[in-house]
Amino acid sequence: QVQLVESGGGLVQAGGSLRLSCAASGNIFSIVAMAWYRQAPGKERELVARITSGGTTNYARAVRGRFTISRDNAINTVYLQMNSLKPEDTAVFYCNAETTDWPQNNYWGQGTQVAVSS
Repeated sequence: QVQLVESGGGLVQAGGSLRLSCAASGNIFSIVAMAWYRQAPGKERELVARITSGGTTNYARAVRGRFTISRDNAINTVYLQMNSLKPEDTAVFYCNAETTDWPQNNYWGQGTQVAVSS
């Protein structure tokens, strides 16, 4: 199993920045990719950014150029640097790990709230 703990959410004004962190523990060698998702009130959870074990990244169109996903393998932590935040970025952000585990191969953190005021 993999455990994920997020931190770094908060309240920020539009145009500001936040950095989210996600620390992974447990069977970390089974992780093939990590990602950040978000869920705004009344909306479905959506992928924000993803990074593979090989370092390949991809981003949702809405955050491309503003958000950057990165990782520090030495401490098993993935980051999401969020710049130029907009009110529509307000959501609960979740860390996700895709693994080779079986039968469960997908793990989620508890979520961290990001609120952007106009």
